[in-house]
Amino acid sequence: MDSNLSAFFLAEGEQTADAVMGRLTAFLRGAQESLDFAIYDMRFSEALISQLTAALRERAATGVRIRICYDGDKPLHPDLAAGQDPASRGTSALVNSLGYPWRRIAGVKLMHHKFIVRDAASVWTGSLNLTDDAFTLMENNVVQIESPLLAAYYAEDFAQLWEKGNFENTGDIKTDPVAVVFSGQPGSARVMFSPGCGLAVDEEIAKRVHQARQRIRICSMLINSGTLIAALRDVLAGGRVKVDGIYDRTQMTDVYRQWQDLPQNRWKVPALQDVIAQAGLVGKNSTPYSPTGRHDFMHNKILVIDDTVITGSFNFSRSAQSNAENILFIESAALAERYSAYIDHLLGKYR
Repeated sequence: MDSNLSAFFLAEGEQTADAVMGRLTAFLRGAQESLDFAIYDMRFSEALISQLTAALRERAATGVRIRICYDGDKPLHPDLAAGQDPASRGTSALVNSLGYPWRRIAGVKLMHHKFIVRDAASVWTGSLNLTDDAFTLMENNVVQIESPLLAAYYAEDFAQLWEKGNFENTGDIKTDPVAVVFSGQPGSARVMFSPGCGLAVDEEIAKRVHQARQRIRICSMLINSGTLIAALRDVLAGGRVKVDGIYDRTQMTDVYRQWQDLPQNRWKVPALQDVIAQAGLVGKNSTPYSPTGRHDFMHNKILVIDDTVITGSFNFSRSAQSNAENILFIESAALAERYSAYIDHLLGKYR
């Protein structure tokens, strides 16, 4: 087997919406039995809706079962302090119009997944929401893995969401690494889910940061986990591991304002600013959020630590621990180099 894992990368203005939809519909058209979607956001222009619905109808006509779990519409004025994210309305309307069984997933925070399980054997996951802006204006990454063992974990999480209609008390799933192959080289991948394992995810990330021997590369919209910030400060103070990367400067500016309003979080402002300065992190100047504005965020959630890639829907934040999220820990030197090249490209673009 040459590879059962593939990844592709998006950057603002560097791919068309049709090209990304083509990748998605090619994945969907491979289904023989089932397609289970767990999605945070699905809002498309008419041209993209037509391509999506054609692929789904083709599969449904052959007997493929299609089910969709989604987070639903957000309040016009979200309670950011409570962990609600801003998002334009429209996901419910589109999902409901497709005509397949669906569940609107409740919960105090967010059903923030972006994964699809195909035939209980293959997974599409990563940071990519299903919107025009995500396809064309944001930096995102998608991982596809052909592995019944790994897909079984995602299927278990989907089943919990589907049966409960609420993501709270889901994701407490014991997982083990499974074998993967990328570019002809063997590796392994382990998935973890929140909220059930949210605290464990945060602790695992910090542990791996502390254990780094060569490099820590950040490519993330947000860096607001206190555990991660403290770990990065420790590593930088030690001076033995190179730390660099990119984040979304505009969106973090909003986070700074939120931290200043909460006494227990004020320490994070100078702490993260110190990390950014010492590591020389590059900030993308995206457009400030508005429901109808240009959504051009640096939307990745990536860490490359030595030869490990950490990625998924999980923002490196305290809120992510309580959301419904998935994150992969992929041990692969070849894949880590591929992600590292992508980070280099973004550094050059936004420095």
